[in-house]
Amino acid sequence: MFSIPGLKVISLTDAAATRIREIMAQSAGGDAPALGLRVGVKKGGCAGMEYTFEIARAVNKGDEVVTEKDASVIVDAKAVLFLLGTELDFRTDRFSSTFVFNNPNQVSACGCGESVEIKPRADVTAAAS
Repeated sequence: MFSIPGLKVISLTDAAATRIREIMAQSAGGDAPALGLRVGVKKGGCAGMEYTFEIARAVNKGDEVVTEKDASVIVDAKAVLFLLGTELDFRTDRFSSTFVFNNPNQVSACGCGESVEIKPRADVTAAAS
């Protein structure tokens, strides 16, 4: 498990935890139980990276498991340094509902809101050198 004293990889707002619990309740059944919401990043979009979501049915080596407010998020091992210190929120407005990343490592975002530029946490990568 990756940790820096006083800094979580990801934290959840009440709204995000509620939505994750709803998703997990709807994902019950199947070959393996739903363990939580897997969150990651991948290359793509005009800003360079996109956030990803899927139902986690296993925890892989290096993944970070965060459980708060009776909701579990599994952070993909490749995304930990990009998401370190992030708050995950869930917002609903008149026309949409979506998860929102309040990510201190995000440098910029594209105009359409579909992709972001994220730099790995500098104090962690420097310490690892």
